[in-house]
This record gives sequence, C-alpha cells and structure tokens, in this order.
Amino acid sequence: MIGRVARAGVSLAASLACLSVWVIQVGPARAAALPSADAAFQRFFDARNPSDAAKAARDLVSSGIPFADALARLKRGGTYSADVKRGTVHLQRRSVAGDFFYELVVPERYDPARRYQVRVQLHGGVMMRETSEPRGRGGRGGRGGGGPLEGAEQIYVLPSAWRDAPWWGRAQLENLDAILDAVKRTYNVDENRVVLSGVSDGATGLYYAAMRDTTPYASFLPLNGFLMVLANDQLAIDAELFPTNLLNKPFFIVNGGQDPLYPIRNVQPFVDHLRDSGVVVDYHPRPEAGHNTAWWPEMKEPFEAFVREHPRDPLPATLTWETTDRDLPSRAHWLVIDRVRPAIAGDTMMKPDLNEFSGSGPNHGKELFPRARPSGRVDLTRRGNRVEMRTRGVSEVTLLISPDAFDVSQPIMVSANGRSVFEGRVEASVATLVKWAARDNDRTMLFAAELHISLK
Repeated sequence: MIGRVARAGVSLAASLACLSVWVIQVGPARAAALPSADAAFQRFFDARNPSDAAKAARDLVSSGIPFADALARLKRGGTYSADVKRGTVHLQRRSVAGDFFYELVVPERYDPARRYQVRVQLHGGVMMRETSEPRGRGGRGGRGGGGPLEGAEQIYVLPSAWRDAPWWGRAQLENLDAILDAVKRTYNVDENRVVLSGVSDGATGLYYAAMRDTTPYASFLPLNGFLMVLANDQLAIDAELFPTNLLNKPFFIVNGGQDPLYPIRNVQPFVDHLRDSGVVVDYHPRPEAGHNTAWWPEMKEPFEAFVREHPRDPLPATLTWETTDRDLPSRAHWLVIDRVRPAIAGDTMMKPDLNEFSGSGPNHGKELFPRARPSGRVDLTRRGNRVEMRTRGVSEVTLLISPDAFDVSQPIMVSANGRSVFEGRVEASVATLVKWAARDNDRTMLFAAELHISLK
C-alpha cells in the first residue's frame, strides 16, 4: 500500500511538471485565441438577422472555444441596450414577397435587464385590405382589431396582412418569424412567454400558424375566429393543414353568441372536438357578444392569467407533428421531419387523428380538411435518455439533442414503432450549438448535437 501511494505521488509530481510545461508552451496560444472568441461572440450577439449570426457562428467555431464555455455564454446571451425606442414604434420589413409594415408597442419604462413577455396580435379584415399600407391605431373594434388589446406590461407586436398576403400563407409565416427575430435582437424578450393572438381573420390565421409553426409560441389565443374558415376553397390555402398539430400548445378561445360571422352555435362543436381530442382549451363563449371585443374589460384578466400560467416548454417531453413532402424539413421544437415517403400497404392511421371530426351528427367521422398528398407523422415521448417514437409515412427524421434535456455523457436510445433505431452516444459540437443558436435566437433552446435517423 505504501509503495502504491508513493508511486502515485511520483506520478502526480511528474504530471504536474508536464502540466507546467504545457501551460508555459501553449498558454500564450490559448490566451491569443480567447479574444478571437470574445470578438466572435460580440459579432454573434450584434447580428441583425440569422444570416449575419451564421457568419459570426463560423468564427466562433474557428476560435476553438470549448463547448461548455460556448453553451454558458449562449445561455447568458448578449447585453441589451437601453438606447432603444419606446412607445409605439412604426417599422417596415422588406422581402421578396413585398413590404411588410408592423408596429411595436414597447413599455415606456422598458428595462433592458428584464426579460419581457411578448404578444403578437393579428388583426382582422384582411380581405378588405388591398395594399400593405401601415395599419391604423383603431383601438378595440369589431373586425379590424386595429390596436392592441391592452393587458399586462409587455411588448406588443402588431404586424399587417392584406388580400395578397393573408395570415394563412407561407409569406406571412416567414414574416412573423422574421419580425419576432428582429424584436428579440433589439429587446430583451422572454423566449418562453411569446404568445400569438388574433381577432376575427387574425384569429382564423392564427390556427394556420399553430398547425404550421408551433415552435416559437407558448400558447395561441384566437378571439372571434373560426378554425373551419380555413376549409373554404375560396381562400386557396397554400398548404395542407393537420389539426393534430394543435395538440402541442394550449388555446384560449372567445366567441360571441350574437356574432353574425362565427356564432357560438357554429364554433362550439369544433372547439369541443379539439378539447375532447386532447387539445388544452380554455373556452369562453360570450352569449351576449357580437363580432367585436367589447367584452375585453371582463376578459382581460382571465386572458392574461392564462398566458402567465402557460409558459412555453422549449424542450417538451412529448411532441406530435405531421407534414407533407412540400414542407420539408418540417420542425416542431427538437423534432425535424426530413423526408416523407409515399404511402405503402400496411400503413395505418395514427390516433388520435384530429382531422377526423369526433362530434355527433351528420359530420361525425368526416375530414375537416381534404388530403391531396401523402403525409408523414411522428409522435414521440422522451423519458430521460430514451426516446420512443410512433411514425407513419416518414423515412428520415432528425432529433436535436439539448444538454438541458439529455445527459450527453451517456448513451441515447431511440425506438420507432417498437424497434430500436439508435443506441449510442452523441458528441457535443460547438458547430451544431451555434448553427441552431443563430437560427433560433433563443437562449432557452440550445442544441449540442443532431441525431439523424433513417426509418425503413
């Protein structure tokens, strides 16, 4: 025992001597590398958009910064300036699809050291707007919902839509993502308290967004809208819609009994269908209300309480997502569907399928939205380092592995339809970390590795 300890002491002394030599030899080189990382991080946090952030991300990878250090700095984020506009801010975003005007309403007492809740509110009367002119501050109103429904202290985002760029289109999905990214690069936003609300056409368009782009939002709050307007052929919806995707987030819904467009009697069977199928729904029918928001003074506190009580889980343990081959890759948080295969014999519909109306009467069992193309669907559950998937019509997926959800020092096990499709460790990568950080601009949703899985 004494000899073993002595030998260990000699070995330790030798190691320390070697370590001293190492520090002397490479210390200056490492010290020279750190300012490079600092400069790259500054460029990363100062980036105006995801493209600029991706360029800075390449410099971060080249700097040789250790993964743990990069992760800690991304979680901490950059420093926000106090020298920003407050009150009502009129802005414009240009894209190949046209000029998109929008407004921000920022608290006068905005504090850059505090993370702020954000409400994105979509207006109504879309088809009555022929151009992209800036929206007016109409206050509470019937179809337009011009100004914000003022509630808790937060940042309001008020984008614009018009006949040629309605809420229910790809151009507006891209627009909302770009606006939200710009807001997060200027103001200190609580990424897990961003909600999407809308009035009338805005509420209807909100359902489109919820079925197509769930990741950024904590909850959806449609007011005086109706899911089934999206089934109207005259709208010429540019994508197939999957109501099952609504299972991922909670809904706060208000409709009026005297509403000539979407009265309670027409809307409630479909609200009941969503709720009975597993969607978290807080429904507030207002029998006396018309197609306006005169009820807001009474509903403001329940609305804001719902928002407070339903923050986003950036890395949910359960997800369900369905898409077609026209929308690939298609993503819900840490699940990405990369490839959808044609239907084959033996494929069975996965349940629940919210496209199949569960209500009573002549519509029982009928499809809410028609199907023209094959689709692929993944339902997954994460328990520790084990992921169980049920799939249909999907041949390739990517799982984004976050160190906040997985122990990346241990093996990860993935099964699909009861069959093991992966078992092993993944390597934490700075390149992967900054790639997704540049895209998402989200301090709470960071990924160490991409796990690509082929399903046969």
